[in-house]
Amino acid sequence: MADEISLKETNQRRLLAIFAHPDDESFGPGGSLALYTRRGVEVHLICATRGEAGSIPPGFQNGYPSVADLREAELRCAASHLGLAQVHFLGYRDSGMTGSADNHHPQALIGAPIAEVAERITAVVRSVRPQVLITFDPIGGYRHPDHIAIHRATKQAFHAAGDPAQPPQDIAPFAPQKVYYHTFRRETLRSGLRLLRLFGRDPSRWGRNRDINLLELVEHSFPIHAEIDFRSVAKVKEEASNCHRSQLAGGPPTDWIMRWLFRRSRTRETFTRAYPPAPDSLREKDLFEGVIIDGAHA
Repeated sequence: MADEISLKETNQRRLLAIFAHPDDESFGPGGSLALYTRRGVEVHLICATRGEAGSIPPGFQNGYPSVADLREAELRCAASHLGLAQVHFLGYRDSGMTGSADNHHPQALIGAPIAEVAERITAVVRSVRPQVLITFDPIGGYRHPDHIAIHRATKQAFHAAGDPAQPPQDIAPFAPQKVYYHTFRRETLRSGLRLLRLFGRDPSRWGRNRDINLLELVEHSFPIHAEIDFRSVAKVKEEASNCHRSQLAGGPPTDWIMRWLFRRSRTRETFTRAYPPAPDSLREKDLFEGVIIDGAHA
């Protein structure tokens, strides 16, 4: 079961980010998380696994008994930079990419029933009482099976959290007001594909292990309903990302292309608003827009 926290004052703005692995929070919406902590929002993170299946360059595990210990330490470093109130681990194991041997580990996240994962997330939601939730988009950003599992479990937990008939029934129900999926503009990715081809890279075999098909990702586009300008804390996001040294080092030489492109073209992070349902034309600049706290708007 995830860690529990005591309920704090009811007039506090709270945000809960729900992801699968150490580094998802920093490489993903880290700018937004840092921005909100500096605006006085209490920001929590759920991390479903400790990233056991992540590949580690030689020498990076020195001093740590396992990959999981190393990656947890990297996450706690990043959380400190971002200003997170607490990291809640769900206790599952990293499943690895589709088709890897890690898929079949008995504690792998993708082997757990979605209802079980959702109940663990529900427990944290009810304990933290966030008005806003953030998680992966429906394809998990780049089709990682753990990301997709967390997306599905979070959707289920969101609906369960406010229903007193749903477990765990020893924690009072609480219904978040808004749910966002972190996503990205496909125009940026298309620019990256052109650059990769220019440098002779196959975009269907991208990443350190060449197991990500970028061509598939441009086939799916999600509406952008919110855009958060994080320029004032861009350095903080960079510092948090740099904590995940084992995941930044040792990739193919041309992987810098995509990292450079995203850093250069984005001083904003983009989100799809899943709840309340939104028209495609909606453009929010604050994830707490319209949120009511103790009878007043945030």
